[in-house]
Amino acid sequence: MRHPVRLLVALLLVVVHLSAQTGYRQPDPALAAIVDAPLLPELRRSPAQDRFLLLERAPTLTLAELAAPELRLAGLRFNPERYTSNRALTYARLTLKSMPAGVETPVRGFPDDARLAHVSWSADGRQIAVVVFSQNQPGALWTIDVATATARALTGPELNGVLGSPVSWIGHDALLVKLIPADRGAAPLRNVTTLSPVVQQSKGEKAAVRTFQDLLKDPQDEAAFDYYATSELVRVSLDGQRTPLGLRGVLVANASPDGRYFTAGVFHRPYSYLVPANRFPLRYSIHDATGKLVREIADLPLAENLSPAFDSTRPGPRNFDWRADAPATLAWIEARDHGDATQPAEVRDQLMLLAAPFAGDPAGGPKFGYRVAGIAWGNEACALVSENWIKTRRTRTWRFSPADPSTAPALVFDRSSEDRYGDPGAPVTKTGPFGEPVLHFGADGSIFLRGQGASAEGDRPFLDRYDFASGKATRLWQSTAPHFEEFATFLDDAATQALTRRESPTEPPNYFVRDLTNGAMKEFTHFPNPFPQFAGVKKEIITYARADGVQLTGTLYLPPDWTPAQGPLPTLLWAYPREFKSADAAGQVRDSPYRFVRVSAMGPLPFLLKGYAVLDDPAMPIIGEGKQEPNDTYIAQLVASAKAAVDELVRRGVTDRDRVAVGGHSYGAFMTANLLAHSNLFRAGIARSGAYNRTLTPFGFQAEERSFWEAPEIYGAMSPFNHANKIKDALLLIHGQADDNSGTFPVQSERFYQALTGLGATARYVQLPYEAHGYRARESLLHMLWEESNWLDTYVKKPATKDAPVPAAK
Repeated sequence: MRHPVRLLVALLLVVVHLSAQTGYRQPDPALAAIVDAPLLPELRRSPAQDRFLLLERAPTLTLAELAAPELRLAGLRFNPERYTSNRALTYARLTLKSMPAGVETPVRGFPDDARLAHVSWSADGRQIAVVVFSQNQPGALWTIDVATATARALTGPELNGVLGSPVSWIGHDALLVKLIPADRGAAPLRNVTTLSPVVQQSKGEKAAVRTFQDLLKDPQDEAAFDYYATSELVRVSLDGQRTPLGLRGVLVANASPDGRYFTAGVFHRPYSYLVPANRFPLRYSIHDATGKLVREIADLPLAENLSPAFDSTRPGPRNFDWRADAPATLAWIEARDHGDATQPAEVRDQLMLLAAPFAGDPAGGPKFGYRVAGIAWGNEACALVSENWIKTRRTRTWRFSPADPSTAPALVFDRSSEDRYGDPGAPVTKTGPFGEPVLHFGADGSIFLRGQGASAEGDRPFLDRYDFASGKATRLWQSTAPHFEEFATFLDDAATQALTRRESPTEPPNYFVRDLTNGAMKEFTHFPNPFPQFAGVKKEIITYARADGVQLTGTLYLPPDWTPAQGPLPTLLWAYPREFKSADAAGQVRDSPYRFVRVSAMGPLPFLLKGYAVLDDPAMPIIGEGKQEPNDTYIAQLVASAKAAVDELVRRGVTDRDRVAVGGHSYGAFMTANLLAHSNLFRAGIARSGAYNRTLTPFGFQAEERSFWEAPEIYGAMSPFNHANKIKDALLLIHGQADDNSGTFPVQSERFYQALTGLGATARYVQLPYEAHGYRARESLLHMLWEESNWLDTYVKKPATKDAPVPAAK
């Protein structure tokens, strides 16, 4: 029989030990300062082209904000008191900046505690719509009078943002607004006395679905979804007058460019317990500005049985949107292969058009052999359509005439989507007559292309003029060393003045006005460096080769004031594997040596201040050329890439081979666990929000299209959970308890940690309350940095010897 006093003492010691490891911790002040550093403002141009709007991000969320009430229904997460996500992007301040003088005028009138969201210009540039959140209540619609830089409220706190933005412009003098119905009654409460068995039955048809999160589970969830997602659509003029439009339901709406019509998409039953809301039945219709029904367009059925192949899509019509260059012409894409990419077909998609007054049959536009990815509208003579096919990594761009859509389109570009060096760039747009982006044409009908200018020397952004007749591009401007400079927009119709965004390793991004005729430039913004403590960091893009000859690259950062005379450093590799069908594309450089040293608490660069060298984004290509699938040799290629990186750092005298750690987030965490299981290159690993058992994602993951039953040996070999007995180095697991990413359920880390501890491995499992796949709360970020810093200092920083083995983490 155990002695009761000794047992009590033992229990007290356990409690003391556990309490010492609980609570949020603070990292070194230098690391904490990174979390609190302000983000650089956003810049949005007025459709009137006479000024810009500067948007300053709100401070990092607090844990209390993240812990506010949250419902998880139909793949959505929202606060039932505020009718929006607790993680929604918000701004703290707005400032108008004139052109060309650059005079800044802060916007006045918002409440002191306001969080600003869904900011949008009116088509004439005279007003700005803003959704204002204040205290713990729904958003309210406000508008800013640009001439006076003054904001005022148009509605009370009654907007429904469960399905996204609750407001959009209809013309330049009114907005479509989704309101919470005033007569909806009390919210339905879960009633345990009315619970009943939940029954699902298949129909003998294949319904392979990926691992979606937060799905409906029972009829009570369905009732709650209807209650919170249902909106009443009204038209609100700039004087605050409301016009009910007669539409109520789980809906989305989008006005035509001329403001005379709008489309309404209404999700309806039967709902599903297998797929999220965007696959629920959807009834699509066109209405005039008073809400009168003009035409029913489609009633799409529930989409539970889609092919899991990456190029598959919903059967029938999809992607309804208005032509940006026309007053009121609805365009959409229609799948001609039933949306099934596994079936052979010469035609996959077709563009359809229907112009006001929306009578007669839609006009059948160009047909495409791949999936349509996007449309850039220009004028009646020219629009560009891009199409992709993931399986072959091909992408094509076509030119067609919207005035005669039945005419066969002309091929403009046909290339590998993996080939960054051969990327001709994306078309430049300007604000069209209806306030929407349209192609910016030259006087001769040419277009302009902007691109990253990837090359073996790194990215060098460019601006080209492209002539359709000759099929040739003329270089108008390109970034030059020692700066990284990107084209942002033209400032005049003649395309002689441009706004560019310029930076260097020590200069934060700022905007400049550049004269393209003579090269003269003038600073337009002067944002301060948010990370002055990193000014002395040394940055270099390094290239090296894998054992099989594949060329690899990575961005090497060295701590301030470090010199080779001080000896090699402890080193952190932070990576994310990518799949390729071409070894040549896999070896292409993916960065610029002249970019600003951007620091994020979620990345590896904070540890430069702790004396570590950092190799950020070292290439970890997984290549499958021809008929071979990349993952057929995933482990061998992954280990070979990691070994090549470590060997190169050691050769340079930067890294101590015995003091190297590896880390990553999501698929990078999966990589980290596999490297610790299948190599002895690293002393420790940091794996955040990963998936470690691929049988829990049986219908594909990342770029793997095959199901578990088609390739069980691949799923088994790639799952670090199956090889947990091989992990001998220290592994830190971090996971948000509310992870919302497909496949990375928190149970992935939980079960993996249980396996590691059961097998005697050195591991630590940190769960961050209320955090999703990416971490947002200040307390979480600070604690995460403390955990990572402590782990690296304990297991990597100090050289291990036979007489002084690596100590246990505290």
